[in-house]
Amino acid sequence: MTDIFTKEKRSEIMKRVKNKNTNIELLLRKALFKKGLRFRVKNKLFGKPDIVFPVQKVAIFCDGDFWHGKNYKNEGSRYETFWKDKIQVNMKRDKLVNKTLEESGWKVQRFWKTEILKSPDDCAERVEKLLTGSI
Repeated sequence: MTDIFTKEKRSEIMKRVKNKNTNIELLLRKALFKKGLRFRVKNKLFGKPDIVFPVQKVAIFCDGDFWHGKNYKNEGSRYETFWKDKIQVNMKRDKLVNKTLEESGWKVQRFWKTEILKSPDDCAERVEKLLTGSI
């Protein structure tokens, strides 16, 4: 299936998609703050992590299930042909970002939207364990 919009119109639509301070980022940040964990959200790291703990060199990403390909291999049919390339590019970029940050000494943790919505406190607990070296 091809896109029903022109390339220019699709670009205009996609520019409106929120990519900072999303509901899942805010939920996780609130849970982290409640645990007394202090972090940064503005950063110039490769891949632009959503939450950063610069002293401990921990980068956190809050990934949307659809856009980042959760269950992509198992449920590939749920994706329209048009979006398959976009999602595959996102998945490839995510791997590159993880590898690049890890090679620079950073610990990377990614959370799916469904994980955060189900229990932001559990996600915050995992971050805390990562920060203290319990993981």
